[in-house]
Amino acid sequence: MSSLAPAVFLDRDGTLIEEVDYLADPAGVVLIPGAAQALKNLAQAGYKLVLVTNQSGVARGLLDEGKLAQIHERLSDLLHGEGTGLDGIYACIHHPEFGSPCDCRKPQPGMLLQAAEDLQLDLKRSWMIGDAARDLEAGKRAGARSLLVRTGKGSVLARERKDEGITVTEDLGEAARWILAQA
Repeated sequence: MSSLAPAVFLDRDGTLIEEVDYLADPAGVVLIPGAAQALKNLAQAGYKLVLVTNQSGVARGLLDEGKLAQIHERLSDLLHGEGTGLDGIYACIHHPEFGSPCDCRKPQPGMLLQAAEDLQLDLKRSWMIGDAARDLEAGKRAGARSLLVRTGKGSVLARERKDEGITVTEDLGEAARWILAQA
């Protein structure tokens, strides 16, 4: 039996919280309905919960790292108020057009690989949930399975790539039920 824990990696915007382009105000953090309960269910089943989010607004100069930390603190506060939380938060603040390339910006798997090392995670028993192709690809490249949610930008991707064998769920709640049914 592996001592490594399974994880569910979560995209932020459009998956866990309402989609806002270049969110720069902590007051704009709004949980997607049912998201907190989904996290509770996954945590109770033994999954570590890890946020992995591209935040190029920092590289673009639209917000600084301090403001990003405040946004994530607000997210953590909202989740704690619902009786749940995240085991890790990883954010890529880079963008190749506004600086140098990196290995953490999804679809690269860098954030997932770093979290696996930091938190002792078993990537083969882990999942990536997101609303964009880059999320699914990052999960695949890290060796995890991926699910697409229709919230955020996911409904467009689901229509465009419906014949590619992508597992699509309505939202994070349905994604959590899917994962728990596979266990």
